[in-house]
Amino acid sequence: MTIQQLEYVVALDNYRHFVTAASRCYVTQPTLTMQVKKLEDEIGFLLFDRTKLPLKPTKAGINFIEKAKSIIREMRQLKEMVSNDKEAIEGEFTLAIIPTIAPYLLPGFLKLFTKKYPNSVLSIKELQTHEIVKQINNDQLDLGILATPLLESSIREIPVYYEPFVLYLYEGHKLMQKEFIEGKDIRTEELLLLSEGHCFREQALEVCNYSGYKDHEGFRYESGSIETIKQMVNKGIGITLIPELAILNDSDQKFSRRFAKPEPSREISIITHKSFAKESLIDIIHQTIKEVVPEHMEKKERGIRVKWR
Repeated sequence: MTIQQLEYVVALDNYRHFVTAASRCYVTQPTLTMQVKKLEDEIGFLLFDRTKLPLKPTKAGINFIEKAKSIIREMRQLKEMVSNDKEAIEGEFTLAIIPTIAPYLLPGFLKLFTKKYPNSVLSIKELQTHEIVKQINNDQLDLGILATPLLESSIREIPVYYEPFVLYLYEGHKLMQKEFIEGKDIRTEELLLLSEGHCFREQALEVCNYSGYKDHEGFRYESGSIETIKQMVNKGIGITLIPELAILNDSDQKFSRRFAKPEPSREISIITHKSFAKESLIDIIHQTIKEVVPEHMEKKERGIRVKWR
């Protein structure tokens, strides 16, 4: 039994397809197939039911794969500990970020990060929260940036900033006359929200103190884009809640209203697996984000943290 064989088994569990798993491991499909079969012969039972499409681990295979993942994590952590350049930020790292943060944080963050750390490469994916957690647990990602708390036992959360929610209105809406908004002021029948699966949707409903959301009057629309919803609001179709970083230009600020204090806000954190050992990378990502976001967002005590789970 070798570490390489364990890595092939974990890849096969992640992708449930021999060709895809082999590609991700940078080996040929026959090589991966042969090594997995060799391991199964050694341990005396099948790890995967090959009659199922896609592949499915056997009952014994499920337990074996979880142990294999743990061993691989420990091995990687051990390599980090004995490495002479543990604090060096060089090479490629994987990072995922949720869609309601990415367009507003990434441009400034990447400009600063790539300038400061030219020997590092960030491979970035835009994913929803559940997929980020899944891929971190499967060792397919190093880090994630998303809204917390998650309350996942295997995940470590490092809070970075607290972003207020803002109500975005169209010209002439009656709430434009108010200086500050309260959740009870918002008619959910005219509220445009992201589609289900986005944590920002659940947080927006929590801000409005409303659990039984009704579709907008006259149509049903699902969107994964805050910018698309903003354009609909601009046409007078409805109103919406957006994160503060989405309204930093003057034209958007004209049609936005802040909530009365204490303002509802979302906690934005870096997350990683609890076994992740590259502390210097976490620190650098953390510091770079703080240099990009407005200083007032660093203070937790400014508002009320809105949970979504």
